Amino acid sequence: MTVPQIKWSHLVVDPTEACLNKVLRCGQTFRWKCIDQIWSCSIKNRIMLLRQNDKEILYSSIPYLPDTATVLKEYLQLDVNASSLYEVWCSKDKHFLKNSSQFRGIRILCQDPWENLICFICSSNNNVKRISQMCDTLCIHYGNYLGTFQGVDHYTFPTPKVLAMDGTEQKLRDLGFGYRAKFIYETAKICVNKPVIYKTLCSKKLKLASKEKCQEFLLQFPGVGPKVADCVALMSLKKHNVVPIDTHVYQIAKRDYKFRTKSRNKTMTKNVYDEIQNFFIHLWGDYAGWAHSILFAADLRDLDNGVNIKTIKDKQQDVISRSGIQTDPEPKLKKRKIKSDSKCEQ
Repeated sequence: MTVPQIKWSHLVVDPTEACLNKVLRCGQTFRWKCIDQIWSCSIKNRIMLLRQNDKEILYSSIPYLPDTATVLKEYLQLDVNASSLYEVWCSKDKHFLKNSSQFRGIRILCQDPWENLICFICSSNNNVKRISQMCDTLCIHYGNYLGTFQGVDHYTFPTPKVLAMDGTEQKLRDLGFGYRAKFIYETAKICVNKPVIYKTLCSKKLKLASKEKCQEFLLQFPGVGPKVADCVALMSLKKHNVVPIDTHVYQIAKRDYKFRTKSRNKTMTKNVYDEIQNFFIHLWGDYAGWAHSILFAADLRDLDNGVNIKTIKDKQQDVISRSGIQTDPEPKLKKRKIKSDSKCEQ
């Protein structure tokens, strides 16, 4: 499929503030595709298109909607100066200074709370590639088709009403979701049967609530423990100081920070969880969750979900001018479609 002519707009963003190659691959979001350096994902009833050079993030959408710039700024939380936060963390934390140098440009995204909740329910005992497969499978089978770009079909993320239909749990099990199928179905049923809960999840009210109230609200959903609740709070509800804790983060705390729990129980109890979280909040401050995401990414070896595709040689790459117009609208591409396996591995 040839790349259609696209009119690009641009935001002046230094890669040290937001690096797409890093921030869209650091385990926060799971549906972005990258083909020939163009990132694509469905967000708010459009296919968002992004690419980046050393000075700008260029963006467009299919269909092009007038609020696309606003949606992108909110999604990347560009109102937060990440570079200044990096400097503060480096001055306080020698381990952050040592381990974060290659990860400048990672920042916390602000995603749709419903989608993020379901995606992190899928994350239980899972890796990034398989979580991505599951999220794609949900969209393919339960979302609405938006269009095809660079051989990839894009769909909206399914609504609670669709996932709460009779038979959903068994179908998801057949598609390889395992025990997560029940959690997804029951969470959707709660949101449909009690609309006020879904309304609260997606409201500004929850963003303004304390992190304790926010976690309490999220823990009512099946399959949601403290870590998943904190991921949603951090990545969708602007709880910037929330540090999601799992065994991986626990190991980082013990190995790099010589953290020792006061609890006699060395396993991940609520008290141990709270101790570790408070330790990092005290160390990193009001944006501790942002610092956590950087060290988390720095400590992982593989964050690739398998959809970084290159179909054309460098000399055939289309050129984007600063005015935002693609000067070679129809580069010669090999026809290559991403294989989006509709059945997740068991």
